[in-house]
Amino acid sequence: MRLEPITWERLTDALAAHLDGLRPADGGPWLKVAVDGATAARPGALAETVAEELRLLGRDVLAVATSGFLRPASLRYEYGKEDPDAYYDGWFDTAALWREVFAPLEPGGGGRVLPDLWDPVIDRATRSAYRELAPGGVLLLHGPFLLGHWFPFDLTVHLRLSRAALARRTGEAWTLPAYERYETEVGPADTADVVVRADDPRHPAWTGLP
Repeated sequence: MRLEPITWERLTDALAAHLDGLRPADGGPWLKVAVDGATAARPGALAETVAEELRLLGRDVLAVATSGFLRPASLRYEYGKEDPDAYYDGWFDTAALWREVFAPLEPGGGGRVLPDLWDPVIDRATRSAYRELAPGGVLLLHGPFLLGHWFPFDLTVHLRLSRAALARRTGEAWTLPAYERYETEVGPADTADVVVRADDPRHPAWTGLP
């Protein structure tokens, strides 16, 4: 994999410009983008800055975090609070993401997306209002383990950390085997359209655009 140094500002500008000229693969009116990465890689920060740049270009944008689609604690902690396998395939409500985020953005859909579903702090539904994404709008879904679910993304960006950087920057070390499993089973660096190496937060590098 060939990587070239880039600044976060140039990366944000390049992604936003590319998305502004991209057309949905399914022929519908909405673009769907993944910003995939371990929590330590801060995929939400990149998603939000790209969203801001797209808004300056006149696009309606909705950034959605997978952390708002966690399953209830009774399901997440069925095998204990520090089970890496449960974290990998049991914490995030992928069925709800399909139903509340992707289905409304299919061709012929109404565009009414639920921005979040579950508050893990109080372990209750958020009761957030639906957000209507205008035709021509862009969904930016960010969080870990996004690839490998057959989500209908038009562009996938993976923030990559080396094993050493991930271990150094992850506070909850028990989650590390889940990320190793993701690397083995999905191979996000080989699957994503764009890979960004984020070992040094000050000096990212990337593969460029497809």
